[in-house]
Amino acid sequence: MTGARTTLLFLLFAPVAFFAGFFLAPMAVVLFSSFTAPDGSPTLAHYARVLLDQYHWDVLWVTFRIALVTTALCMLIGFPLAWYLVRIVKWRAWRRACVILIIVPLFTSNIVRSFGWMVLLGRTGLVNDGLTSLGILERPMRFLGTETGILIGLVYILLPFVVLSVGNALAKIDTAYEQASADLGAGPARTFWFVTFPLCLPGAVSGAIMVFALAVSAYVTPALLSGGQITVFSMLIFQQYSSVFDFHYGAALSVTLLVLTLILVGMAGRIGEKGRRA
Repeated sequence: MTGARTTLLFLLFAPVAFFAGFFLAPMAVVLFSSFTAPDGSPTLAHYARVLLDQYHWDVLWVTFRIALVTTALCMLIGFPLAWYLVRIVKWRAWRRACVILIIVPLFTSNIVRSFGWMVLLGRTGLVNDGLTSLGILERPMRFLGTETGILIGLVYILLPFVVLSVGNALAKIDTAYEQASADLGAGPARTFWFVTFPLCLPGAVSGAIMVFALAVSAYVTPALLSGGQITVFSMLIFQQYSSVFDFHYGAALSVTLLVLTLILVGMAGRIGEKGRRA
């Protein structure tokens, strides 16, 4: 018994040490740096600079707006796609092929995918050429340097997280519940809203949380597709660390974004928990 406990503790030591060394320790350094001045004395000036400047609130609003719209679009597109893969597709080979097509882009760097969208969304890119040739647009539309371009890139990159989480939740739902609802006289729409959707809500919330957290902290995609025309909070943080070299102020920006994100994620988690209990 002692030997098994020793083995278990040894197996747990590596992941716990990795977590402490590569997550907790850097977070502690950032948190400590945000409360200290360059000379090492404690100060709240960095947070006062962040919270009392309207510019930072404007950038925060842009950042969270883009993240929320990205999450909503991923849910609107990902939920029907997950439903199609789990409930409509009967041929396992086709379902497996679709899942592979959804997962494969995750193995490509965000930088590469963002550069690809820069080519596609340019004035002479494939998207504008297709829209003008179909008569939808009279002249090329400006995507790069706008929130629309950023949203397209983020939705493409983050959509798999919603499809996989919602699909996993749907696959675990016993279809007998839906059949019982239909036997009791409920139509397909009522069955979905009052039976299927509440049962898969925790999975949907999990996917939404992942998408939102990744979108609100994204740097590469907004930086490349905005062309410097739109600033999100991660770009401000990067500027402080890489250009201005004001690590204390950059740490305060990082902690502010982290705290606000955790608050919103916690609220979403409570919604998912209530849905699971219901």
